[in-house]
Amino acid sequence: MPAIIADAGDRAARRFLEFFAATIRNRNTRAAYLHAANRFFAWCDRHRIGQLADIEPLHVATYIEALGADFEKPTVKQHLAAIRMLFDWLVTGGVLAANPAHAVRGPKHVVKRGKTPVLTADQARALIESIDTSTLVGLRDRALIGVMTYTFARIGAVVGMRGEDYFANGKRWWIRLHEKGGKRHEMPAHHKLEAFLDAYIKTAGIAGENKSPLFRAAVGRTGALAATAMSRVDAWRMIQRRVAAMGLQVRIGCHTFRATGITAYLEAKGTLENAQAMAAHESPRTTKLYDRRGDEITLDEVERITI
Repeated sequence: MPAIIADAGDRAARRFLEFFAATIRNRNTRAAYLHAANRFFAWCDRHRIGQLADIEPLHVATYIEALGADFEKPTVKQHLAAIRMLFDWLVTGGVLAANPAHAVRGPKHVVKRGKTPVLTADQARALIESIDTSTLVGLRDRALIGVMTYTFARIGAVVGMRGEDYFANGKRWWIRLHEKGGKRHEMPAHHKLEAFLDAYIKTAGIAGENKSPLFRAAVGRTGALAATAMSRVDAWRMIQRRVAAMGLQVRIGCHTFRATGITAYLEAKGTLENAQAMAAHESPRTTKLYDRRGDEITLDEVERITI
C-alpha cells in the first residue's frame, strides 16, 4: 500500500483496498489500475507531497504531462482514468472533500486504424502448417492459434477455456468464450478448428474433463502437459518461438490472430455487422480497427504518383 494512503489513516487504507477488490472485476484491469495508482503515489512521494489532502489538480496535471514523455497516449489516458476513479471512490467514502483529478484532461487520442500487426492469409496458413503436430505440445499450439484465428477471440478468453467450452450442438461443435466484462460468447467452430481441437483433445486424453483447463501449460521441455492452464505470457512466448522457427520476419503477438481472422473474413465478403458479432465488439468502430483491407489499396494509390 502506498505510504501516502497508509498515513491518511485506517479509513483511507480500507477504502483504497475496497476500490480494487470491490469495484473492478476484471483481473487485468485491476492490475493495470493498481500499477497506475502506485506509480502516481510514488511520484507524489518523490515530489514531497506528504499528505493525501495536499494533492491538487496542478499536481495531477503535471504528473500526466510528464507521463506523456514515457508512454503512448492510450496508456496515459488509462493512468488518468485509474487515478480519477480512485479519487472518486475516496471522495464518496468521505476520505477526501474533492477529487483533484476531476478537472484534469488527458491527451486527445483518435484512432481510425489499429496498430496490431496483421498476417496475410498465406502467412497465417503457413505458420499453422509449420507447427510440428507429431508432438502433443505442437497439437496444443496449433489448436490454440486456431481458436484465436477462427473465432477472433482474445487470448485471455482462450487460455481461460475449460473442457466444457468446446461442446456439441446438434451436428456441429461450438466454442464458448468468456470475454472481458463478464460476457459469454458462443459461436460454431470452423471445420478446420474442429479438426485441430479434436486431434489435440484425443492425444492429450482430456476428453470429458469438462471442468479442467482446455489449454494446459507444458511441463518444462518434457513434451508433457500439466494440469494447470496456460497463461497469456505462456501463449505469447509460444507464438514467438513458432514465428522464429518458421523464419517469419514479422513482429506479432496474440492479438495478431484476432486481427488476421477479422481481416480474412471481411476480405471473403463477410459483413462488418457479422464480424462485430463474432468478435463480441460493442461497437462496429472497434471492429473497423482490425480491418486492414484498405492497406493494399492505399499502396496502389500511392504508386499512382508517377514523378
